[in-house]
Amino acid sequence: MISLANVTHRDPEILSRTPVFIGTRVPVRSLFDYLEGGDTLEEFLHQFPSVKRAQVIAVLDAAYESITADAHPAS
Repeated sequence: MISLANVTHRDPEILSRTPVFIGTRVPVRSLFDYLEGGDTLEEFLHQFPSVKRAQVIAVLDAAYESITADAHPAS
């Protein structure tokens, strides 16, 4: 599994510190916008070829881990 620290970063010189995929100027938010809009992962990768599949999977894994860590057990 790839560490999220090796996948995304914030740089004051790139989009005013908006989190982007390392090695690109593609905001991480764009991934979620595509998925929320009904586009596939393949379409996102096609539109942003500078983003690697492993980077996207690491971001999605981190989102999943965040959600499941905060989930409350059913009563």
